[in-house]
Amino acid sequence: MPDQAPSARPQVFDRRHLAVGDGHELYLEQSGNPEGLPVVLLHGGPGAGCHGAEHGLFDPQVHRAILFDQRGAGKSRPKGSLEANSTGHLVADLERIREALGIERWLVVGGSWGSLLALAYALEHRERVLGLALRAVFAGSAEEVDWALIRGPQWLRPELWRAFLAPLPESERADPLAAYGRRLSGEDAAARHAAARLWHDYEQGLTVLQPSATALPASLEEAARSSRRPETPAFEWHYIRHGFFLEGRDLIARCAALGDLPGVLVQGRYDLLCPPLVAYRLAGLWPGARLQLVEAAGHSLFEPAIRQALREAVGALTAALRGPQSR
Repeated sequence: MPDQAPSARPQVFDRRHLAVGDGHELYLEQSGNPEGLPVVLLHGGPGAGCHGAEHGLFDPQVHRAILFDQRGAGKSRPKGSLEANSTGHLVADLERIREALGIERWLVVGGSWGSLLALAYALEHRERVLGLALRAVFAGSAEEVDWALIRGPQWLRPELWRAFLAPLPESERADPLAAYGRRLSGEDAAARHAAARLWHDYEQGLTVLQPSATALPASLEEAARSSRRPETPAFEWHYIRHGFFLEGRDLIARCAALGDLPGVLVQGRYDLLCPPLVAYRLAGLWPGARLQLVEAAGHSLFEPAIRQALREAVGALTAALRGPQSR
């Protein structure tokens, strides 16, 4: 799920593109202390890319912060490509990045879609993970998608739900995700653009506790005329229709295998897209995890209370890792 970003962008000491196979090159940047504790950030979406402002989550004296745009996202190339783009590919990309940067083990930080990717990576490469700081836990189940984009808005944002349905022909309103998805993955460029604009604006209206104006275009034709061309909806539909490439497995149930690996789960109490139930379930199965509920907060990383809680979670994990044995 996408996040809204502030405009501040801290300086970085390294920018590069890294070839990871299948014709993909990932954009990567590093900030902070080159000799510091490595920490990698996994952005949301899928397909949202990093904003650069996320470097501010980390202590530049203590951390070697690594941000990168996942396949097809942000400044990665080819832009928008969904070829060879799956959860398995992205997990493998993390290992390629770690090896290319000469890192033995690192902290992994991820939010929303990035939390799913972080968990999938930790389950496959636990020996490479020092700890996990996760925000807005998302596990990719059909029930979560149904709540986030259908049932939750119907109950809690009915005016937004109706505005999402309204541009569709009546015959397609029974399954609006599939209706928009057909357009997002179709050959008609105008239809793709219209569907992306409507999906994006609808979802953005669900990301924060106190949203600003969330009026959607009244028709597909009006949406197609928009100058904005959101990238994330095509990625999201690609992953949704493939079950997030989890092959029917319950990701949360598998997380008992993480054992005493330290983790902090930062969860907005009123997150409409990734509600607390999933984080509660994960905390109950993963012995090393601590759940931190953030009151009066929604989904977005850039809500001040959520951002501060995640900074503190990274700091707490770092302090524990740098304990007496490393002094």
